[in-house]
Amino acid sequence: MGEATCGILYLAGYLRRGGIEAFVRLYDGDETEAEVTRSFESLLRRVRPKLVGISLKWFHHVDRALLIARVVRRIDPSIRVVVGGNSASYWWKELSGYDSIDHIVLGDGEVPLLALCNGEESPPNVVTRYPDGRPRRLPLAYVQRATNTDDIHYSHFDDIFLSQMDLHSFSGWVAPGKGCGENCLYCGGARGNQKADFGRAKPFLRAEENVRRDHQEIAGRTWQMRYDFAGSTAGFLSSTWAGVDLSHHCCTYFLWGVPRVELVAALAATFQRVYMVIDIGCFSEQQRLEQMGRGLLKPCAKDRELLEVIDACRKYPNLDIEISGIGGLPFASRATLAEELRLVERIIDLDCVVGYQRLEAQPGALVTEHPARFDMVTEAKSFAEFLDYFERREPGDVSVPMIRFRDAGLEAAVQQTSDRVDALAWKHRDARKSVTVQDRTRLRNTAPWTQRFTLGDWLGSHRAPAKLAGEPVTVLRSVDGITLSCAPSVSPRRFSEPTLTQGEDGAILLAALAAFEHPTTVSSAVSKLGAKARLDPYSAREVIDHLVDGRFLQPA
Repeated sequence: MGEATCGILYLAGYLRRGGIEAFVRLYDGDETEAEVTRSFESLLRRVRPKLVGISLKWFHHVDRALLIARVVRRIDPSIRVVVGGNSASYWWKELSGYDSIDHIVLGDGEVPLLALCNGEESPPNVVTRYPDGRPRRLPLAYVQRATNTDDIHYSHFDDIFLSQMDLHSFSGWVAPGKGCGENCLYCGGARGNQKADFGRAKPFLRAEENVRRDHQEIAGRTWQMRYDFAGSTAGFLSSTWAGVDLSHHCCTYFLWGVPRVELVAALAATFQRVYMVIDIGCFSEQQRLEQMGRGLLKPCAKDRELLEVIDACRKYPNLDIEISGIGGLPFASRATLAEELRLVERIIDLDCVVGYQRLEAQPGALVTEHPARFDMVTEAKSFAEFLDYFERREPGDVSVPMIRFRDAGLEAAVQQTSDRVDALAWKHRDARKSVTVQDRTRLRNTAPWTQRFTLGDWLGSHRAPAKLAGEPVTVLRSVDGITLSCAPSVSPRRFSEPTLTQGEDGAILLAALAAFEHPTTVSSAVSKLGAKARLDPYSAREVIDHLVDGRFLQPA
């Protein structure tokens, strides 16, 4: 179901080291059930698995997980279907009622999944069924801690992917540690649920050697590293980077609080570009402190501390900052809404990106389970309500159930502030990316990565028709990680694949990029495209503007 988490990749490497031939499918762009069925029919013919594991970490994917389980069961009833992850662990009772699911792995999955693959009768952490259909839950006997995770690390990246597209869908996640020690009221993965679902009362850092193995395994296969953990220090991460050249990589770090200056300096010195996302809970200091005082929010910075960090980061030209917060949290008032807006405007004036969203319902979160305590209402609480919401979404819709204030006047004021913040944030984001392109503007192809594959290698032998498997595909990545896959010799009339720019359209894009291989004025490139690709000036400018927007072309 896409790279919803990096956990499935740790599992695959663990299984491979345990003697199991494991594969991972990361790309999951099929929309209708018919498309999913066609895709899995070819996939299962290619792999012929005895067991299929489905990642259900995030609750957003519950309907997708059930659809895949249903399709696999219909194609080959002999295949055992296993689901696991945070949401699977939380909803195990409800999921155990589905005939299309054979096993549910609770909590950490490496040892339980290997035991299932080896046919052991009593795999730890696993929910199965008694003959009468009742769920049989085995104890959480396998709980990962700092003392028993020496065998958890990335490996076999040359073996586990079924296509180059799957491999290049991986965005570089590395887990420095696991767990959470906080009880934020809006989070379904907070300390209480970690204890209930994973048996883990405290977070822990993994061994430096194993995190170093992760970097060694993936550094040559990804353009960036991504992290999301509160406990990493500059010293810890520097040790895990030892011997790995990351000077041409980008880094995205999701921080749960204000970083220490030493960590900022280490990131800026190690990576070509750094994007730090600093989570401050919400943009009202008054509201933030209220929640922290009640034990409902992790430690977050005061405004003064946040502004000091932003100022300290200015000396690193390769580092950008996004300040992230949630709107519509409990204890909002007209005073806190005004405070939110003032801080957002100040952050934007400092040219920092603002990340902002309204409070969403997460299964198991305190505010989702008990909205009335905060004079709020939730759009979904039970498994059935979440499943119904996601099943009704149209393809491409990424909305989630929300939590809103019962007081209509307060809810209207919160929504008005949210709309205002959204408008400011997106206007600023667009301005940062904006490039004025005129006839005399000199542009250059700045795509840092271009590779060529056969169609069979890129899509996988299970997805590409045999008669077209040898056709060339050119894959480019922009400086922002956007991927462009062109197959100019594959007409969509012969084979249609939504992830590819095919036929004449693919040839035009490659011709436009070639026109800017060296710094070239737009007017000169338009003339070249007219002669080589038979494009009229208007169409040529449209293509150039499209490539500038994707940051494949930038001012020379």
